[in-house]
Amino acid sequence: MKISCLLATAAVLFPTLLTAGDADWPQWRGPNRDGHAAPQSLLSEWPSEGPQLKWSAMDLGTGYSAVSVVGDQVFTMGSVDGQAIVFCLSLSDGSQIWQTSIGRAGGDNDYNTGWGNGQRCTPTVDGDQVFALSDIGTVAALDRETGEVQWKTELVADHGGEIPTWGYSESPLVDQDRIIVTPGNANFMIGLDRKTGSKVWGSKGVNAPAQYVSVVKGAVGSTAYYATASKPGLFAFDAASGDKLFADEMTGNKVAVIPTPVIEGNFLYHTSDYGAGNTLLELTGSSGAIVAESIYALNTKTMGNHHGGVVLVNGVIYGFTKQSGGNWMAQDFKSGETLWMERSRPNRSGSICYADGRLYCYSDKDGTVTLVTPDRSGWVTNGTLTLPSQTEIPRKSGAIWTHPVVANGTLIVRDQDLMFAYDIAK
Repeated sequence: MKISCLLATAAVLFPTLLTAGDADWPQWRGPNRDGHAAPQSLLSEWPSEGPQLKWSAMDLGTGYSAVSVVGDQVFTMGSVDGQAIVFCLSLSDGSQIWQTSIGRAGGDNDYNTGWGNGQRCTPTVDGDQVFALSDIGTVAALDRETGEVQWKTELVADHGGEIPTWGYSESPLVDQDRIIVTPGNANFMIGLDRKTGSKVWGSKGVNAPAQYVSVVKGAVGSTAYYATASKPGLFAFDAASGDKLFADEMTGNKVAVIPTPVIEGNFLYHTSDYGAGNTLLELTGSSGAIVAESIYALNTKTMGNHHGGVVLVNGVIYGFTKQSGGNWMAQDFKSGETLWMERSRPNRSGSICYADGRLYCYSDKDGTVTLVTPDRSGWVTNGTLTLPSQTEIPRKSGAIWTHPVVANGTLIVRDQDLMFAYDIAK
């Protein structure tokens, strides 16, 4: 490694064993998998030159994995010398604490690497364990302090899965003693024992290919459910029995389904690209049954998010839509109305997160992060930073697709083998 110079309060929907700090980011899309950082006091405006760069790190390998942050530890993944590597770095200075291979990394013979190969999973940190999934389906549990592999299992060989067209990309969900992942096919979604890796739960009633979505957990009354999506659309399964509770085809498509669903109370929102658009479902029911009623289903001149994700803030969905030539966009959550679109050339996509009253919008071509005030009336910027450098790894047809992360007063962004940490604390 060359260096130049949160326990977030557990939401009811995510009853895990997290022992993270107040401002940590312990898993994919933050403490509650909704793209929101834990509460912390951050700069509301950036100087013209952008916030101060704390440190940068290189040699992190290829891939699009984002980071998890717990205390002074930063976790990510990358492909190095044909191996799927889990890295642990110091949040203080970016120095390497440990790195561990969990198995072979994928190559041209495993899946379509025309848009870039490498690791896609963001490790999930829970208690003294780290859980990771490689691009070819190796699930591993590691000791958080040492990186020692505790167990491994293969989604394809052990559970009948099939590598998606562009590689396994989901990030494991920890639900108490279960690790939830999606092999696809007849064993569409499974739960693994966190201590042994053995299968202890499975979904029923769905035989569909794994896609690139990470599972979220919700509840309607006393019925808890796991929600994800595949080419046929959204699916939800009873977290106790594994039974399919409901399905919705609106955001399914024949190419790729990627964004994580957004849960808000008894509402479930989802969007995807390739002409799918977006949908809002209202969920009702009890005693092991849930009914999903469509509030809207939109597919033209609306939110069609490719893979950068969306966030819900004060009744508005924000994110990047590939429709209308590609734009940052705001959409009313309850009605589906498009509130505004903002073009951002030369960018064709972007990823997003939310922290302390601001959106962090990371664009895929020019390497900029724009600080934006969530506003129903339009695009209100509060500063921009540009990466000091971009990767020299050949992108093929890919771009900058790693999601930004805000934790412990620090903004962390990655471009393949490069990682940059900025001091944004107030």
